[in-house]
Amino acid sequence: MEFRLTADCHVGCVRENNEDMILVGSTFLRNDKLSWIFNTDEQERFIVAVADGMGGHNSGEVASSDTLHNLHYFFNDIPSGLPTSDFNEAIHVWLKSINSMIESKGLVDPIYKDMGTTLVALVHYGGQFYWLNCGDSRLYIMHKGKLRRLTTDHSLNELLGQKKHSNILTNCIGGGCKTSYIDIVVCTNDIQPNDTIVLCSDGLTDMISDKEMADMLAKGYDASQLRKAAIDAGGSDNISACVIYTY
Repeated sequence: MEFRLTADCHVGCVRENNEDMILVGSTFLRNDKLSWIFNTDEQERFIVAVADGMGGHNSGEVASSDTLHNLHYFFNDIPSGLPTSDFNEAIHVWLKSINSMIESKGLVDPIYKDMGTTLVALVHYGGQFYWLNCGDSRLYIMHKGKLRRLTTDHSLNELLGQKKHSNILTNCIGGGCKTSYIDIVVCTNDIQPNDTIVLCSDGLTDMISDKEMADMLAKGYDASQLRKAAIDAGGSDNISACVIYTY
């Protein structure tokens, strides 16, 4: 399949600094945007990821940057041909490593104490697609006009069964979380030609509803148009969006 991707990472209307970051292939985005076309026949592996940092001062932007840069190098160093079980184990090893790195930074410098980040990613490896999730950034897929969220928010309201989004996380990378975990799901069969995939931070989904997003995607909106809709709705947080149309 061919994938046509747009990505946009924006500070929003209220925050002074942008703690979000996007990774597309080998490109890191913050307060920037890009377009990219790629084909699964030509690339053995690729990754698209969104990280939404948290913490005082500039800690959140450090946590999201450290996490995505570390994930980029780790992912590209994974040996080719691993079965799904070994790939999962490799990601769990990485999660333990990045948590230790972020925690150590906080022990060395109090400015970075308890900084953390969410992570949502779509990866292609070994002929399979996987999605990864830690926190409350999200991955959606729209198939035949119906939008479905694949990820589950690791948040208090999700735990309590409440539909309203909660900023209180029950799981993240760093952030003082001693029991971090990451969802890793094979989603190869979920991705078909003429589908649309969205990865985003809560700065997008807190501003526009799933129905509004579905209506926009049906009209062919790209990441920047989704981001603009969130800005028009108030833009109360940093906004990151990746939109992938499959052919």
